[in-house]
Amino acid sequence: MEIYTKGFSAIKDLKDYVRLSEPTFFHGNQTSTVIPYDRLNEYGEQQGWTSLTLGNLGQLPQECSLDKDNNLIISGPVTWKQAREFCRSKGRNTMTSPTEELAAILSGVATSCTGERCFGYGTLREQLLECTYLDHQGEEQKLLAANDLSDHRLFQNDEGQKLLKRYQCSYQQYREFKNAPFPRLEKETDLMTGTEGQLGVVINGIFKTSKLENVTYIFLALPKWEEDASIHLDVFQKVQGFREKVYSCEFVDENSWSYLSEDLIPRKGKDIVFLEIENIYFEEVYEKILSQITQLDENDIFEVPESRCRQLRMEIPRAIFEVNSKMGVTKKGTDVQVLSKDFAGLLEVYKSMAKGDVAYNLFGHFGDAHLHFNFMPNQFEAASCQKKLEELYKWVFEVKGSPFAEHGIGMLKQKFIQPFYTDTQYEMFSYLKKSMDPNNQFFPQGFMNMRKTQ
Repeated sequence: MEIYTKGFSAIKDLKDYVRLSEPTFFHGNQTSTVIPYDRLNEYGEQQGWTSLTLGNLGQLPQECSLDKDNNLIISGPVTWKQAREFCRSKGRNTMTSPTEELAAILSGVATSCTGERCFGYGTLREQLLECTYLDHQGEEQKLLAANDLSDHRLFQNDEGQKLLKRYQCSYQQYREFKNAPFPRLEKETDLMTGTEGQLGVVINGIFKTSKLENVTYIFLALPKWEEDASIHLDVFQKVQGFREKVYSCEFVDENSWSYLSEDLIPRKGKDIVFLEIENIYFEEVYEKILSQITQLDENDIFEVPESRCRQLRMEIPRAIFEVNSKMGVTKKGTDVQVLSKDFAGLLEVYKSMAKGDVAYNLFGHFGDAHLHFNFMPNQFEAASCQKKLEELYKWVFEVKGSPFAEHGIGMLKQKFIQPFYTDTQYEMFSYLKKSMDPNNQFFPQGFMNMRKTQ
């Protein structure tokens, strides 16, 4: 298979290229976990592709500024790290904090990434106020979150109106999730949010920010979840009513420490749940949550500097990626979110998956019932892990959970997403592609080109 690359150093160059209608997968900084960048040739040959063109947006000019309402204006491949540092210099903060801070923000729009602070501030989808994208003719088109999608020109005909109503009705069961198995399609900006670049290229966006708060990071050292998850579930239930005061509620299990240097490990032999608490609410959170967890002694509750906490959360996923690459396997991990009532069940499923000789770890967005279980197989163990993942997604379907609540579907997850689609989703994807991408030039390998299988 031939892989071609195309880079762009100016928006004009990008517009001219889009007008050529060349089928292209556009990307930012290649941080996606659902695109096998390090094995694209091998993966493409398995899929029967003859060629793949990558459009690198990482060299486009960047802009990062605040408007009069302290909304963040982003153009080009600005990363989350750059945006956070800029906002903080202005007394503001980003309301989303993905684990991979070197990811481009506008790529995050395409995948509808959520990150740690989603627990307190909600999803990136809700923080996006406006975006501009290049359509299939290379023309700039603006979308506003304030406008309902039902008023958009695409849905003014009878066919479009009826299809949108059916589609939105099918979405209702997933409204409590960060991301459903399919895009929301309620506001104009939803055309670009979670659609993974299949309808156009996002070139700028405007996002809400928050006032820069003084926060404290509190770690709770818990028993290993495989042995006793009762305290974990107690913490989970207690923290649910404090989303306006606790911005993050994250989890890292004891198995993950093997990928860190000794100086980064906060407590050997223990799982960790950590909370990001606004200082003015700390006493209340301590009294109503922390002091009520009677199974823990005072040594199991301790403060950690923000910088160390951030480093810990970034290093683990990066190390896992490196290990998988050395093993010669693509990632065998999950991105599952379930309703609160099903969280204990999810932990039980993960406990069952953990039985055996394959190494594994568990971490992620604990307060949202959204954890990432990762197998660490060698090449000979990968097939059995794949079968276990298939069984997991059957269970997720049965409990009406969301299989990929943060990182998108990309290329690697398409097999698993199919049961979650009905005729309505396939009809909407076809309608949008024909209307917005008539030449099928935007990420033609994406989920919107999937076809129903019997």
